[in-house]
Amino acid sequence: MPKYYCDYCDTYLTHDSPSVRKTHCTGRKHRDNVKFYYQKWMEEQAQHLIDATTAAFKAGKITNNPFAGPAPGNKPAGVSIPPPNMGAPPRPGMPNMPPYMPPMMNPLMAPTGIRPPPILNPMAMMGPPPPLGTLPPQMINGPK
Repeated sequence: MPKYYCDYCDTYLTHDSPSVRKTHCTGRKHRDNVKFYYQKWMEEQAQHLIDATTAAFKAGKITNNPFAGPAPGNKPAGVSIPPPNMGAPPRPGMPNMPPYMPPMMNPLMAPTGIRPPPILNPMAMMGPPPPLGTLPPQMINGPK
């Protein structure tokens, strides 16, 4: 009978049947090994990126931090600073929004001149609650 080798667990399973594989792959140790494997892989990728960036900086290919903006008060000549929304399209209801975007409207608002029906609160119709420590009337007299 052929054996199945699990790369994550570095072990052979006794049989190569679907039920044995399924039982192994749903086990806690196997899932922990898979999690550890991919966590280690991600850390290696991040370290590789850090090393490549450091080497490029030392070689002079990166002269400054591309993520840092201009210092406050130091606006380069001929460069306009974007508005606070960072170039994103304005949301409805914001100042200076384009004319093709209608303003936001509360769904409970009705057109002018028509009043919406009142919203009934079932708790308000029941009246005030009984004082603490007392039973409702149907519990005092017993069930009917």
